Amino acid sequence: MRDKTDKPNVILINCDDLGYGDIGCYGSDINSTPHIDRMAGEGLKLTDFYMASPVCSPSRAAMLTGCYPQRVGIPAVLMPTSEIGLNPEEETISSVLHDNGYRTKLIGKWHLGDQPEFLPTRHGFDEYFGLPYSNDHGRMVPNPDDDVPRRGYITPLPLMRDEEVVQQQPSQEGLTERYTEDAIRFMRENRDEPFFMYFAHMHVHRPILVSRRFTDVSQNGRYGAAVEAIDWSVGSILHELSNLGIEENTIVIFTSDNGSNGNLGGSNNPLRGFKGTTWEGGMRLPFIIRWVGQIPPGTISASIATSLDILPTLANITGSNLEGRRYIDGENIEPLVFQQQESLLHKPFFYYLQDVLCAVRYRNWKLHVARAEHTRNRTGGYKSKSPLDTETVLELYDLSTDMHEDYNVAESNPSIVAELSDMIDLCRTDLGDDHTHTQGINRRPPGRVSNPVPLCEYDPDNPVLWAEYDLDEFG
Repeated sequence: MRDKTDKPNVILINCDDLGYGDIGCYGSDINSTPHIDRMAGEGLKLTDFYMASPVCSPSRAAMLTGCYPQRVGIPAVLMPTSEIGLNPEEETISSVLHDNGYRTKLIGKWHLGDQPEFLPTRHGFDEYFGLPYSNDHGRMVPNPDDDVPRRGYITPLPLMRDEEVVQQQPSQEGLTERYTEDAIRFMRENRDEPFFMYFAHMHVHRPILVSRRFTDVSQNGRYGAAVEAIDWSVGSILHELSNLGIEENTIVIFTSDNGSNGNLGGSNNPLRGFKGTTWEGGMRLPFIIRWVGQIPPGTISASIATSLDILPTLANITGSNLEGRRYIDGENIEPLVFQQQESLLHKPFFYYLQDVLCAVRYRNWKLHVARAEHTRNRTGGYKSKSPLDTETVLELYDLSTDMHEDYNVAESNPSIVAELSDMIDLCRTDLGDDHTHTQGINRRPPGRVSNPVPLCEYDPDNPVLWAEYDLDEFG
């Protein structure tokens, strides 16, 4: 058995918009993912793992803090120069492990605020290399004939090293290779001390721009090439762990922030829905955890877990203290990880889109009470929170037999509907619900600045600036 006093390294790999059905070990027969599949064969794969939001900023806030996005004040996607960001007073995986002597690094996408007060280096990360928000939030050439206004009015996409912009609008085709090189360097430099590395891929968020080494062999266009670039990166990291002789003292986690967009070649099969929805396809994601010698290999579990559980579980494994800290929603799931103790959902899981409480899952049952959809803004303005169209529904699904959510059985199960409706009411009181105009009594404020400024300014004379994704299909 593992030594509870040990401090294993932790590598958390989080993809962007990668769907449930996009990798081989979750059913894809079109994307080649041998390294991720091998990782699943050497560890634990969960079939019922959930992120706490179907869009990126709130999903990432929840995973890092162990709290629902509504509790920490990040319910919607943040845009460049947003006046809000993740409050520096919130505890994160990085700050908790950093306090326990870990060297910490974020590589890739942050998307929890681009003002100095909100950057990764203010949240327990010793080092940062990556993009502070989504890879489509860069400058584009205005096209008056476009149905969708292009972003010619914003600043270039900034690539950052710690708190400094080191390049404007970097070439995205080679960015995954640059990230992976940086990851390997960090691992080599810290092989003799405990480290936490959060590797947040830009793939497969659009625009999908990938090196030819992957597009030339992909059977699924640029989307498949991006998935295979992720797989190559995972394989490179696992290979380096072996070379350094530290794979038996390193936990590696692989997951994604939300479901696929449902176009461009992505797949959430066999689930219904896609990114931005509270159907299963928007929020149920791949989750693989590998720790050689500690987690039994080739294990598959249908027990339910969520991204909220990652922080308390890692804190307990590493001996990091959570006592006296702020309330979190997640729970320690070590019995599931190490002993595969099968259990149904330890407590209700709530599905939010922005601040609309849409559904709850408890055990095998899922009750939808609201249907929310984004309204499309065609005028081009950036907002930290876009409006939603919502409607009241009452739909009950038995996910053990109907994971695609096709058969509403609410009418024949009134006692189940009543039980789950009571859970919904308690959550509304706790975290709020815009659809019923409920404020929520246990929400904490985000960080806020009064005069946000862009990270960089457009310079037409800068020779490195190239809006390469003007070439991409963009919508």
